[in-house]
Amino acid sequence: MNSESDYIKTVFGLKLKQQRQKKNWSLQDLATKTGLSKSYLNEIENGKKYPKHDKIIQLSESLNCTFDDLVSTKLDKSLAPFNEILQSDFFKEIPLELFGINKNNLISIISDAPKKVTAFINALIEISQNYNLGKERFYFAVLRSFQELYDNYFPEIEDKALQFAQENKVEIGKNLQSDIIENILSEKFNYKIQSENFEEYGTLDNLRSLFIPEKKLLLLNKKLERDQKTFILSKEIGFNVLELKNRPNTYSWLDFGSFEEILNNFYASYFAGALLISKQKIIRKTSEFFFQNEWNPQNFESLIEKFTNSPETFYYRLTNLLSSELGIKDLFYLCLVKKKNSDKIQILKELHLNHQQAPHANATNEQYCRRWIAVKNLHDLTENETLTDAQISHYKDQGFSYLVISTSQKNPFSDGSNRSYCLGILLNAQTIKKINFIKSSTLKTINVGVTCESCSIADCEVRQAPAVRLEKEHFNLNMKSAIEKIKKGCEAER
Repeated sequence: MNSESDYIKTVFGLKLKQQRQKKNWSLQDLATKTGLSKSYLNEIENGKKYPKHDKIIQLSESLNCTFDDLVSTKLDKSLAPFNEILQSDFFKEIPLELFGINKNNLISIISDAPKKVTAFINALIEISQNYNLGKERFYFAVLRSFQELYDNYFPEIEDKALQFAQENKVEIGKNLQSDIIENILSEKFNYKIQSENFEEYGTLDNLRSLFIPEKKLLLLNKKLERDQKTFILSKEIGFNVLELKNRPNTYSWLDFGSFEEILNNFYASYFAGALLISKQKIIRKTSEFFFQNEWNPQNFESLIEKFTNSPETFYYRLTNLLSSELGIKDLFYLCLVKKKNSDKIQILKELHLNHQQAPHANATNEQYCRRWIAVKNLHDLTENETLTDAQISHYKDQGFSYLVISTSQKNPFSDGSNRSYCLGILLNAQTIKKINFIKSSTLKTINVGVTCESCSIADCEVRQAPAVRLEKEHFNLNMKSAIEKIKKGCEAER
């Protein structure tokens, strides 16, 4: 809830509704007996209004309950579970209006069956705890859902970035110099910016930047490459232009105080991407690339280099625009990481547009398919600083195929860890028409799974674990089939 006042109004509304329902009265019945309008009573029950003293007396007399029965914020046993929901971080921090959800309507739904709804929410919490889904991961999952709801395209931020560029006479794109952005931050927003040798502070070696709001001081890691520095400075511009007050002060994340910080960090990052990669240019050049008849990894790397030295920024920018501008609706983006001296692959970031696509992260420590092009790139990235390739990944168990393009590179800020960025486009009648090189002889089709534990590819040469989850599913199906045979046999004997 937004404040103590909101909480008090909500609890009063719940209690009024409970007393009314005990008598099996409709809102119109209560309106008739009290002389108060039905619309006014509805607003009270939905927590929008709190009645004056004389109106409360009027309500209590009509409902044959005490004044305290209505005004006390102590909830009885039947409504006690609702208090957990009202006081939870979910209601305090998640801006439900982002998803088109009216909080008062949601409260009304929950109040109809508080025990059942609370039991459901508690079940979700228990599941999240069992699968190691902490508060941070939960909030990032909410953010991803929000992005996916809007196809990860936010035209108002695109417009703000364009307006900023025009007003400050800066050129959107790769040639945008960090010193230009730095001057704007200093002169227009009173920033103090300085480079810092974070290595002197031990564990801060991997920190890219630190913002000290009291002094408007931005400290930048001396190890930053030019594009990394420009992105961070552009992101600071985004915080200011979009007037985002509640924000994280470190990059990368160390901690966060609320969901609003995560959301504002996303908005500022989106603004930076729009400022660094021109929407019109990337749409035009990507369309030209898709019209090529042959897949060539060097051509894709050249496409990236036209816009940025950061493959991550390029791949993510495509997720903003492929759906909204080129009509490629079904796609996924993954960022995978392989730490030094480890074979374990982790999915660091993911995004699915239109619906949940086949490859996705899991928190059960299962082994991701070694046939994914992004995973193969990570293992092959021993001599090369950057490696790009593509394949058609056919998910045999689901019956889907994707064009998957991946670029892997070493990450200087993670003690020798490597990262793979990949974009997957679902192959259907629409996308096949838009991408000419789908039938290229240089593009191999590979049967893949999601994790080894759930994969049915019998002759996989890179399997890391037995298909235990799949075997369990088959066992259960065989059990059900055997039971059906017994039932049919018994019916035939009758």
